[in-house]
Order: sequence, then structure tokens, then C-alpha cells
Amino acid sequence: MQGLIYYISLPFIYFLSLLPFPILYRVSDGFYFILYYVIGYRKKIVLQNLRNSFPEKPEKEINRLCKDYFHYLSDLFLESFKTLTIGRASMLKRCTLSPEAKDIFDRYNQEGQSIMLVMGHYGNWEWAGNTFSILCKQKLFVVYHPFRNKYFNGLIVRMRTRFGTGLIAMKDTFKDMVRNKAMITTTAFIADQTPSPESASWTTFLNQDTPVFKGTEKIAQKMGYPIVYITIKRLKRGYYNILAEVLVENAKNTAEGEISELHTARLEKDIREQPEIWLWSHRRWKHKRPVEKKSFV
Repeated sequence: MQGLIYYISLPFIYFLSLLPFPILYRVSDGFYFILYYVIGYRKKIVLQNLRNSFPEKPEKEINRLCKDYFHYLSDLFLESFKTLTIGRASMLKRCTLSPEAKDIFDRYNQEGQSIMLVMGHYGNWEWAGNTFSILCKQKLFVVYHPFRNKYFNGLIVRMRTRFGTGLIAMKDTFKDMVRNKAMITTTAFIADQTPSPESASWTTFLNQDTPVFKGTEKIAQKMGYPIVYITIKRLKRGYYNILAEVLVENAKNTAEGEISELHTARLEKDIREQPEIWLWSHRRWKHKRPVEKKSFV
């Protein structure tokens, strides 16, 4: 059944991918209308997340942010499919790397130093990986959760690796990073996912008790790599700019919880500046802080 659904969907996916951008965004407008007004996909979750995150905002603004988010989510969905066929020149036109970010990555490459990137589900992370792999000399690996549907997982792998990006399954992260240690690499972690509450560090993020994966920090400390935070700003519809800043030069010299606190606080700053491009439909706060746990702050 999984294969049947995949092969029925595949021509439609490639059809969307081949559409010129002006037409693609007209399709996205229609998709937004269905998603928001007809299906109401996770609308209650999005509204509750927004209310809890921004208690100072009036309900009218919360509803506007909700609509803006679903409009952006529709764009992001179709932009991701566009990755299957987009050319290099068009990719670099649509998603640029700031000169300051390029300087950071070039410096580490010249020093022969592998690094770790931390980022959130903010902006078009799919396009950012493509642009990095096209412009930067070090090999990019992205840590990801494989899809349960092996057919769609294969499609996602093809989409994400078209321009040279490598993928690492989350369960194999440390093992693969050790195996790649002879190479100059950049390993990207999307660090705003939801871990098990018992194994997480806890902090306050967007006014709420929030669990944070310990794995990113633990791996960084074991490897001793610099930690670079990535921001993907949406300049206008269909155009992005990648910014970067060094959070930590040597993770081995950090205290417990320091890296987690730094990248979580930095992501919150970005979200407050451009809230509609973060993944609000994710169940980020489905767990409650265990009584015995203490914040790493």
C-alpha cells in the first residue's frame, strides 16, 4: 500500500516541482486556503502555541500570526518539492549565503577544522542545506529522522542530496561523526525537536517549560568541535538569506547545559523577530517538566 500511494503521488510531486515559481505560489495560495479554512490542519495546536508563547499579544494579532504561519507553511511545503528539479543558479538566487557566514565557514575549512551547526525549524532549512553544499568547501552532513515509509524516505534522500549534502540517521550520529573524523566536515543539527522528558534538559523557551535534546551538546563536547548557529531569514516570498555566528569555539571547554542554553536562547530571538516562519504546528510542548528535573540554566 505504501508503494502504491508513493507511485500515484510521484508524478504529481514532480509536476509541482517543475512549475515556474509564479504559478507555484498561486498553487500555494490555494493549498493555504484548503489547509487553513477547509481542513483546519492542527489549527488549534498552532493557536495554543502562539498564545502561550506570546501572552502579551492581543487575540487579533495571534489570529493574524496563525494565518501568516499557514500561508508560509504552504509555501515551504511546495518550495521543498521544488528542490527535486531546481537548478544551481536558481537555487543560489533564491537562497543566498551572507558574506559574513561564508567567511566563517571558509576560515574553519582553511584551518582544517570540522564544525557543528545548530539551527531550528525556522525558514527554509531544505534550501539552506543546498546552498551551503554548493558554496562551501567542507562536506555537509545533516542529521535527520528517516521516514517510516521507505518509498517517500528515498524521495526525501534524493531531494536533500542533489547538491552533495550527506545525511546521517539520528541514531547513528556519533558513530558516523567519528568515522568521518579524517574529513573536514560540517554536521548540522536541527535542535528544536521534542525529546523524551526523562532524558532531556529543561529550560524556559518562549515563556514555557521546554525539553531540549542533550545529544547535540554531548556530541559537541566529545568531539570538541566549534558550534555555529545558523539563521535562515525570509527576505520576501521565495527568497532567503543564511546568517551564521559562532556560539562556542571549543565545546570541550563548556559547562553542562551551556551549549543548549545558548542555541535555544538564540532561536527564541529569531522567532520573536519573524515568528511566522517557525514550525508552530509541531507539538513542541506536549510534555510536562518532571518534578524531579531541574533547569540547566
